[in-house]
Amino acid sequence: MLIGILTVELYLSEANSLKEKRRVLKSVIDRIKARFNVSIAEVGQQDTWQRSTLGVAFISNKQSHVHKVLAAVLNFIHAQGTVVITNYQTQVL
Repeated sequence: MLIGILTVELYLSEANSLKEKRRVLKSVIDRIKARFNVSIAEVGQQDTWQRSTLGVAFISNKQSHVHKVLAAVLNFIHAQGTVVITNYQTQVL
C-alpha cells in the first residue's frame, strides 16, 4: 500500500475577507472531492485572507497511479482560474 501526499500552497487574489476565502476554497475542494477519490483539507494559513495550504492524500497499490492522480489534482486546481498555485510538494510513502 502506498500513500501519496500533495501539499499545495495557494494565493487567492479575489478574497478580501476570510468569508470570501472560505467560499472560494469550499468550491475548489468540493469539485476535487467530486471528481477524484482523494481526501483533501485546508491544512495551513487558515487565518490569512489570501493564502492557503491544502493537503491532499491518496492511497493506491501502484506508485504510478498515485503520481498520476496527484498530478491530475494539481492540474485541476491550476485550471480552475480562481486560485494561483505558488508552491507544491508531492510525497509517496
